[in-house]
Amino acid sequence: MPSSPARAPFKAVVFDAYGTLFDVHSVASLAEQLWPGRGDSLSHAWRAKQLEYSWLRTMSGRYKPFWDVTRDALRHAAARLGLPLDAARETRLMNQYASLSAFPENLDALRALKSAGLPLGILTNGNRAMIDVSIRSAGMDGLFDHVLSSEQVEAFKTVDRIYALGPATFGCPARRILFVSSNGWDAVASRWYGYTSFWINRGGLPPEHLDTEPDHTGRLLTDVVAVATARP
Repeated sequence: MPSSPARAPFKAVVFDAYGTLFDVHSVASLAEQLWPGRGDSLSHAWRAKQLEYSWLRTMSGRYKPFWDVTRDALRHAAARLGLPLDAARETRLMNQYASLSAFPENLDALRALKSAGLPLGILTNGNRAMIDVSIRSAGMDGLFDHVLSSEQVEAFKTVDRIYALGPATFGCPARRILFVSSNGWDAVASRWYGYTSFWINRGGLPPEHLDTEPDHTGRLLTDVVAVATARP
């Protein structure tokens, strides 16, 4: 049986969105239809450039909504791979990105955490309108108490002011929040800020060499439930 909310060590569980709740590479199937044999290459190049642009814009103080950053990254990735990207193809791919597939175990894990009485949140680079569509399309309506977005601070991870949204919103120290991400760099950076971090290592990747390790590691979102509801 899960521990009662009063005795649980955490005051809330907060999730990264892209790669953690939503599969960023679920766009590959559409890309494969558009350019046979190139879908995976486009998906991975798109994601890498999306993150690179977010970091560059934050370091340079040149914020742009994540939706626009994502579109810019798509255009660059397609050009780099020599893939013709007309307006119709771009629209289809961007619409697909707005409704990324959720990982199959996520709903069960989120419902278990909610049943245990834990407040849940999302802390994401995505702008609010973008993430709201993803939540609805994944059937996750009503599961999150707060959705915290980069647009509130006009900066992307890994700057402190985006991570600061969690404790400010939930009214507790960062260490009392379990921060969950499938991005190793995000799990480490959240721990730098002060969260208790959980890395969902879906791909069996080696740990990042950043002088810090996540507090917890698992392979699926369901692995978070035992940690989040454990008795102190």
